[in-house]
Amino acid sequence: MGRRDIDESDFRSRPSKRGSRPRTKQRPEHSDAVTGLVTGVDRGRYTLLVDDDVTVTAMKARELTRTRVVVGDRVDVVGDTSGEEGSLARIVRIQERTSTLRRTADDTDPYERIVVANADQLVIVTALAQPEPRTGMIDRCVVAAYDAGMSVLLCLTKADLASPDHLRELYEPLGVEVVVTQRAASSDDYPGAVALTAESVEDVRDRLTGLVSVLVGHSGVGKSTLINALVPAAKRATGVVNDVTGRGRHTSTSAVALRLPVGVADAGAEGEARADGAGADGVGTDDGAGFDGWVIDTPGVRSFGLAHVEVAHLLHAFDDLDEVAQECPRGCTHLADAPDCALDDWIEASPEDERPARTARLASFRRLLSSRTGSDA
Repeated sequence: MGRRDIDESDFRSRPSKRGSRPRTKQRPEHSDAVTGLVTGVDRGRYTLLVDDDVTVTAMKARELTRTRVVVGDRVDVVGDTSGEEGSLARIVRIQERTSTLRRTADDTDPYERIVVANADQLVIVTALAQPEPRTGMIDRCVVAAYDAGMSVLLCLTKADLASPDHLRELYEPLGVEVVVTQRAASSDDYPGAVALTAESVEDVRDRLTGLVSVLVGHSGVGKSTLINALVPAAKRATGVVNDVTGRGRHTSTSAVALRLPVGVADAGAEGEARADGAGADGVGTDDGAGFDGWVIDTPGVRSFGLAHVEVAHLLHAFDDLDEVAQECPRGCTHLADAPDCALDDWIEASPEDERPARTARLASFRRLLSSRTGSDA
């Protein structure tokens, strides 16, 4: 047979079990999608709150496979959003985030871990004793919060064991709001259970009302105890501090968003004694008059890396040092060996009663800076 000319009419599509419709990169608009708030994440399944009262289980659409969805995200969802048992919806879009709190494993790790999205306030929970407070950890959290565009609240727990005055002196002059909680004696009905005074809980609640707040802190600082007092229905598991290492045991294993009830919560031992390890469903229920705000509980952390934060931004987290550094010579590194650094002059010129606090602040900043630059402080 002789050779003949071939044109487009001779084309035949390859047979396929799925039909011969050509592929397209055009995605559906999902105009029927509804908005949901991610309140929990567990092994590829996402707990969402839709229409403020329907709890929905969802998975990510294929096009979002490489996109991380975290607690606090507002997402568009299609499919079965009835919330009935066995139903499964599909997340097709992540709405623009107003804030993103990030951390890394250490200061050299290039992989960013998103802690939470769309939070207004970072609550740094720190025990005044058992375990001892670590100002370096507090400073790192402050830097991460400011980098994310969030406000900061320092919550000092276990004030019945130690005075909060020193930490107040370090952080209140920087504009960091400080609140203190205190444990009460165990009740006869629940011996051994930890209780917080009602005044302590209400002081914290006043600073959380109307906001989305994320709580972070080392294990054993009393974070879950505080959550259970603020949201009695949460029933977050609590642990104890190891007498040898001085560290707590991880009790919260994943982040969860809980609605903050309006009114006085159960700050007593009863709510703590009920914390038997059964985690909240991500929403929580309460017999109060309603809700005003969100509290996001996160697992205890041992480190808070800042590899994602630009070195130039570190100084901005220390308002007092940032103002003084304006007098530094151009190109000043602000490290301990930097010549003519105005920060050293600031220490030398300080009154005797202010010098210890100023020295501590500068040392903390230089630890962060040296860690990020790989230099010796």
